[in-house]
Amino acid sequence: MNALLNGLLVTFNPTLGWQRIAETRASLFKVYLLHTIPFALIPAICWYIGVTGRGWSVAGDIVRLTPASALPLCALFYTAMIAGVGFLGYMVRWMGAAYGSVASLTEGVTLISYTASPFFLAGVLGLYPVLWLDILVGCAVACYCIYLLYRGTSIIMNVPEERGFLYASAVFAVALVSFVALLGATVVMWDFGAAPEYTY
Repeated sequence: MNALLNGLLVTFNPTLGWQRIAETRASLFKVYLLHTIPFALIPAICWYIGVTGRGWSVAGDIVRLTPASALPLCALFYTAMIAGVGFLGYMVRWMGAAYGSVASLTEGVTLISYTASPFFLAGVLGLYPVLWLDILVGCAVACYCIYLLYRGTSIIMNVPEERGFLYASAVFAVALVSFVALLGATVVMWDFGAAPEYTY
């Protein structure tokens, strides 16, 4: 329950939320089990329901994915979110020495997992897939996640604010490169049978 409250607190009151998380010092297992894993289920489940049930409009026609093709895609999406948090958390820890941080992998994963809270929560939009709305909200949520990263890095990683800014910038750069790599991996996975199948 604390993980849920902390995730909401970081989203709606970043300074207080990050300070509370820094004081709590949860274990890596707890961060994953009580925050990352359940929060990442929100977009995966909501998008599965939205793309198989309601669908989206293309030139007036309603397009849906078949449940058989949507299930592996959403499972891969969920796996990518979980793995992405772990990978970026590791990168946060790995870069820490360059910015004067002696934090562990737990702090790195905590920073990334709670930074992604708005992204996870915005996944409810998947229940009603509207392309222009999803892009608009997605861009706004991405900007807010970047803001949370800059606000939380110095607090969680225990570095001065001026170093925290540079540290967060480096993490953001790694996240961008990882996102592009994920897009490439998606295309490769489609070739191995995880391609979407549409129904009208």
